[in-house]
Amino acid sequence: MIIQNFEDLSDTSRKRECLEILEKGLEAANPQNIIPDYLFPNEIKIGSKSLKLNEFSNIYTVAFGKAGDSMTRAVNAIIPVKAGIIVIPKGSKSLVKGKKFQIFNSKHPQPDKTSVKAAKEIIKFLSSRKSDELVVFLVSGGGSSLVALPDKITLEDKIFMTNLLLKTGASIQEINCVRKHISKIKGGKILESMRCKGISLVMSDVEGDDLSSIASGTTFADNTTYKDALDVLEKYNLRKKTPLEVLNVLEQGVDKESVKVEPIENVVIANNQLVVSKMKQAAIEKGYQVKLIEIYGDIKEQVRKIVENISEEEKTCLIFGGEPTVKVLGKGMGGRNQELVLRILKNTQKLKKIVIASMGTDGIDGNSVFAGAITENVKFDSETIKEFLKNSDSGRFFQKQKSNIVTGFTHTNLQDIGVILR
Repeated sequence: MIIQNFEDLSDTSRKRECLEILEKGLEAANPQNIIPDYLFPNEIKIGSKSLKLNEFSNIYTVAFGKAGDSMTRAVNAIIPVKAGIIVIPKGSKSLVKGKKFQIFNSKHPQPDKTSVKAAKEIIKFLSSRKSDELVVFLVSGGGSSLVALPDKITLEDKIFMTNLLLKTGASIQEINCVRKHISKIKGGKILESMRCKGISLVMSDVEGDDLSSIASGTTFADNTTYKDALDVLEKYNLRKKTPLEVLNVLEQGVDKESVKVEPIENVVIANNQLVVSKMKQAAIEKGYQVKLIEIYGDIKEQVRKIVENISEEEKTCLIFGGEPTVKVLGKGMGGRNQELVLRILKNTQKLKKIVIASMGTDGIDGNSVFAGAITENVKFDSETIKEFLKNSDSGRFFQKQKSNIVTGFTHTNLQDIGVILR
């Protein structure tokens, strides 16, 4: 079981079924169940196109993101990778062993010195490749901070801007638009030193599988501008809080937009819809009538959308996937999944009994050690719930109820998944 406290949380038959549906989603998000659909001993096959591997003298991998090690492991089990680099979050123990892979553990969601070191090593690694060699990039969410090289600003300024943006409730596209324009490597710029053939296999953690936003488009030519980045600061009233050096980089860039690097082929091999479809199949097999919805945007609006879609019929299952945005209000412990469950709990107090669950497929929800939460809509004092929400303390609320979902790092990242059972 990926959900470590599965048995402890399964204190009713409906909760057990809910957790089993979530478990199926997590299994579907494992790169070992995804990579073999695209990679074969002699070729990489993307739709009708095929990249023959015997045309290259050597094959290398460069993997960064929360699934960096698990993607590398899946690739290395199919083709003979000569060497590579893996960059994963600090605290996540690599699933890949052996000396042929250089492994970095850097911070997330804010970059650190290891993020910078990893970026420099990747540039050095790519510039050393020969024209008859192939680099397979393995990209997943989290790469924006795990690999970082600030442009004309300090690392401290980059960290400050990341924290500032994360607390506003801005979308990941908006956050990464700013981050790309204060970086020397994002928006495809990391490829400038590469002379060999490359292909990028991408696990999407953003709405619409926007390749320019996944890991800040590290291997994809940027489709946003410096003006777009400044517009994000204006939208969230951040100009006055932004360090002067960052503003200078963005304002000077407006007059001399960077040349877009000719991109390598980037292929999305997995996304949230893949996970949700496997969950739907599991729910149908259990005899449920299933409805699917996507949740993106402000968490309060998404809660309203979810509640409106809860069926009054028995034996029904609402499955939702995506990534709502949350404005951090207090200094509590939690994340968007636990807050989502708490807000749904608050808004379903008068409904018949339901089971509510939501979790991040990466296993880490916000600033907590939990993946999410599961609960029934039992009666709670609304003022108590409001206090926890006011302090962004949903994690501690569910900790008191022993309702947090625990997985640890899952070595994947395909956004958030949730279930409501009646």
